[in-house]
Amino acid sequence: MQPASTLRMAALALLWGSGFLWIKLALNHGLSPAQITITRCALGTAVLLALARAAGQRLPRDRTTWARLAVAALFCNAIPFALFSVGEQTVDSGVAGVLNATTPLWSLLIGITLGTDRGLSRARLTGLLLGFAGTVLIFAPWHRSGLLSWGALALLGAAASYAVAFAYMARKLTTGQAPLAMSAAQLMAATAWTTLAVPASGPVHPDLTALLAVTTLGILGTGVTFYLNYRLIADEGATSAATVGYLLPVVSVSLGAVLLDEKVGLRMVTGMTVVLVGVALTRHRSVKAFRGAGNCAPSPHRPAAKNQPA
Repeated sequence: MQPASTLRMAALALLWGSGFLWIKLALNHGLSPAQITITRCALGTAVLLALARAAGQRLPRDRTTWARLAVAALFCNAIPFALFSVGEQTVDSGVAGVLNATTPLWSLLIGITLGTDRGLSRARLTGLLLGFAGTVLIFAPWHRSGLLSWGALALLGAAASYAVAFAYMARKLTTGQAPLAMSAAQLMAATAWTTLAVPASGPVHPDLTALLAVTTLGILGTGVTFYLNYRLIADEGATSAATVGYLLPVVSVSLGAVLLDEKVGLRMVTGMTVVLVGVALTRHRSVKAFRGAGNCAPSPHRPAAKNQPA
């Protein structure tokens, strides 16, 4: 791997993995889940619009593409962004990072259910069972100090929402043209979705820490990360880019423990390890880049499907 790509991978892992930390800080210092979600979508849109303009890429103009982007934005940005913020009101940021890593498990489960993924080998089935077993181990519902709660379920819902979006986008939004502009348009649609929550967002009482956290989340964790991921796939391929996904839980757990004094017990570490081993097994046949809590965008390296309804 080229030195520049190694640096991009390290930066991508840090920025994606730290997203859960920024959400927790913003929540703890005066912002509501709705306010965080709206702000990160708007700031991410601004970054991607600037990058698209610098690259000479234009926003899509046909209604069909915008309709598809609206669906993708709902399930890949608006819903999971909101659920991560809701979940982290009661769950540690490190746990949120680990549960985000279950997205490939949900993707495989959805593929099996819909009949679109018929390559269920023994290794992939074992990985699926291991991954969800690790999740149960983290939750430990049989233990009084277990993590099973509405907040934890919201985090799992966010990971499942990503999986729904990936399944939809793989059929409707794969494109080889203007990836930055397409992603900007998608986040623009997500911003429109999230503004529907303004009446329920509550009063704004953030301090400087909250403002810095949500700004970092929006600009770096939601906007810049797409560009880094795009460049990594273009330079090194999807297989290399996929390895970033295995670093995200490690980064989120480490940052939560060091900066927020979150407790990391043996059960948590064991559960995280089992989840990642399960995810690795489920990706035995086909490798696609992991999408973290900050991004979800049309693939930059496959032709677009044509003449399909939104």
